[in-house]
Amino acid sequence: MEQVLIFATVLLPIVTSLVELVKRTVNIPKNIVPMISLVVGLAVGAASYPFTDLELIMRLWAGGFAGLAGTGLFELAVNKRQGRTKDAA
Repeated sequence: MEQVLIFATVLLPIVTSLVELVKRTVNIPKNIVPMISLVVGLAVGAASYPFTDLELIMRLWAGGFAGLAGTGLFELAVNKRQGRTKDAA
């Protein structure tokens, strides 16, 4: 489990930057940003095969942790945000 948490720490800035890129380029509701972050984290964790010797399930766990940490688990469960990420032009 320690390896998963260390790998999640490595993935966190990558996942956070990719989610920020999505938020700035696509007009999406703010309340689904945490779910997008989770999906991006899982995708990055799965795609990191050449960089680690962890099994797929462990990489997915690390990616999921990084995705949830990127936006905050609190926002997913408690904070109901309204609006959109980008102003409609």
